[in-house]
Amino acid sequence: GEFTMIELAKEILDITGSKSKLVYLPLPKDDPTQRQPDISLAKEKLNGWEPKVPLREGLVKTIDYFDTLLKKQ
Repeated sequence: GEFTMIELAKEILDITGSKSKLVYLPLPKDDPTQRQPDISLAKEKLNGWEPKVPLREGLVKTIDYFDTLLKKQ
């Protein structure tokens, strides 16, 4: 489903346990009010592919991946 950038940021803060504060700034005049990527090419080339991983699950996997990379440095 769809989610706002605020919801995304709050989800990341929750998953990571970060104490970071969100800073709300005015949007630039040319900023799109809705972001919706076009996945039609992926659907076409990957035989009807559809995203199936829930947001939180995908974020957890992504954060774990980068955490592992950082620990290797």
